[in-house]
Amino acid sequence: MATLETTVDMPIPAVGLLDRERIIAKPGFNRWMVPPAALCIHLCIGMAYGFSVFWLPLSRALGPQAQNCPDMTLAEELFTTTCNWRVASLGWMYTLFFVLLGIAAAIWGGWLERAGPRKAGVVAALCWCGGLVIGALGVYVHQLWLMWLGAGVIGGIGLGLGYISPVSTLVKWFPDRRGMATGMAIMGFGGGAMIGAPLANLLMDTFKTSTSVGAWETFIALAAIYFFFMMVGAFRYRIPPAGWRPDGWTPPAASNRYTRPRHSSASPRLLAATVVNGRAATTSGGSVIVARVSGHTPCCVMRTE
Repeated sequence: MATLETTVDMPIPAVGLLDRERIIAKPGFNRWMVPPAALCIHLCIGMAYGFSVFWLPLSRALGPQAQNCPDMTLAEELFTTTCNWRVASLGWMYTLFFVLLGIAAAIWGGWLERAGPRKAGVVAALCWCGGLVIGALGVYVHQLWLMWLGAGVIGGIGLGLGYISPVSTLVKWFPDRRGMATGMAIMGFGGGAMIGAPLANLLMDTFKTSTSVGAWETFIALAAIYFFFMMVGAFRYRIPPAGWRPDGWTPPAASNRYTRPRHSSASPRLLAATVVNGRAATTSGGSVIVARVSGHTPCCVMRTE
């Protein structure tokens, strides 16, 4: 019985511009080219720490002739168009930033490892900068809920993806210097406010008019600046090929103490770290709000009027 054999050429899927396979480094790549790309991302999203520069101007966004409405509930404040916002209500943006940062990092951390840091960096740029644009719209129409949704929620998701993609990439390139690699990334995140806060003050002073405090225009300008630099960082990412290790480095012996990923969320150490981190974020955010309400100027806040 004759058998007819046919050969079917299966099409090879094209590698997309953002795919993980596209950014595998070629032989001879200098790993020290990766930290500047990571800093491009972290210096931009680090502006979350400097957002307090907007609280005082936004609390006067409708001008001195507008009502302050001290007895207004938070639910009413979310939708009012006639009363100025309270500084304490604006401070909730800080909470949204870092709650969404942690949630996004936890939910999409596995996706990042599969998709690669370039795709994650692009999505982070779209969320962070797109959130700023939506927040600018919220300021323009004076809708606090819209600013919370844009800059707080969508921007917070961008924070989470933008935070973990540089750290994950640097640790892969510097297995022999993990502490230094992580420190370089966190340095950029913490230093973002040192650049962003004075820049935001300068932009608000530039855009300020008799009818505008210059906040929504500054949101748009920062979104454009940050999007450019975050895209530069995302497209400069490279990941090492499988099995790569630094010259002369030998991996340490594997430890027998291993926590399964599905059980790690319930481990006492992780829960304790989460509580400590949450308390630290709450304390620092609360200090900024208290300083604003009491009339003092916290670190990295330059406005005096």
